[in-house]
Amino acid sequence: MRIQQLRELLEYLATCRLEMAQLYGRLHAQADSSRVKLMLEYFQQQQKHVAQTLEDYVDDAPARLLDTWYKDLIFEDFVKRCQRTMLPANMQEDDVLSLHLDLENRLIGLLEKTVETSQTEEIRSALADLVRVEKIQQQRLVHSTIRMDDI
Repeated sequence: MRIQQLRELLEYLATCRLEMAQLYGRLHAQADSSRVKLMLEYFQQQQKHVAQTLEDYVDDAPARLLDTWYKDLIFEDFVKRCQRTMLPANMQEDDVLSLHLDLENRLIGLLEKTVETSQTEEIRSALADLVRVEKIQQQRLVHSTIRMDDI
């Protein structure tokens, strides 16, 4: 997928998060383990929240930032990746966490690539803050998942 404006990037990231939520919903319907189902429900709600936050940011951000153009920002078809991803019914918590981290790291990588190619310090700073927040949320999620194992 070719992304040309910052607005497109942020909207695409929100779409990707919703696709992840749908993926977790599909996996939830197939999972055997109640612990895995609980984890998938949590991931699904988290992705919906992140998508809504991104959509709110796009609604509130200054147009001059959102209308910034990028020359060669190309990213995989993440939506298709989510639609094609499957795990067996006997999936374990580690399988789900590994999948989630792989998907999240791909999206964070796209943001990091965008930071590197941004022309202005204002946009680099805003996107770097978004990357930082994403990484902090990811760390918290991993810690929460580890604590869930202790229950």
